[in-house]
Amino acid sequence: MTTANIFVFGTLKEGFPNYSVNNGSRIPGEFVTINQYPLYLVGERYSPWLVLDEGCGFPVKGQVFQVSKQALADMDALERIDEPDGYRRIELDVVDLATQQTLTVFAYGKPKQQLEHALIQSELAGDYTLDDALKYRSRYA
Repeated sequence: MTTANIFVFGTLKEGFPNYSVNNGSRIPGEFVTINQYPLYLVGERYSPWLVLDEGCGFPVKGQVFQVSKQALADMDALERIDEPDGYRRIELDVVDLATQQTLTVFAYGKPKQQLEHALIQSELAGDYTLDDALKYRSRYA
């Protein structure tokens, strides 16, 4: 793999708090997941969690970026994919709302078991906005 497409729905979106870690090239368009997923703001840091409970929640809106192997590794590190409480990198399908083109992309989600002991601040209707991002607190601040 030299490049990959990754769907970002939260802090890695263009203009959002962790965008500086996203060293990809944005694929034009507004994308949404084909399947529905719960999307929450969680914990004292108000982190956005896409929960891997397919069929529940809402289609999730986001952006797609083409990233290098190194850029993907940097995102994996931010999302702590090797930690027990980290995100998991999965494949899912998204559709461009304007063209109806479907892409299979990587995305980061949390196993639903992690919700059991999580402090859920609010459930989002499939869209993490700049207003939501104002509540976010970086782990590294």
